[in-house]
Amino acid sequence: MESHYSKVYTGNFITVQLIAERLRDIGIEPISKDNLQLGLSAMLVDNYDGLIELYVHEDELSKAVPIVQSILAKIEAQ
Repeated sequence: MESHYSKVYTGNFITVQLIAERLRDIGIEPISKDNLQLGLSAMLVDNYDGLIELYVHEDELSKAVPIVQSILAKIEAQ
């Protein structure tokens, strides 16, 4: 099966949530994938350190990448 989604980020839950929120602000609805498939309840545990992948539709990739890069640059600058 062919996918029309591209991965824009892989990281921790908090950063994924921040990026997803900013993408939604500009009208992009991202899809997140937890490779461990632990579900939302496990993500609310304080010591959860799993990596989550964030995807956007390939038609929105050119808008999403600059947003992701900007957020990551701000995080690294702190």
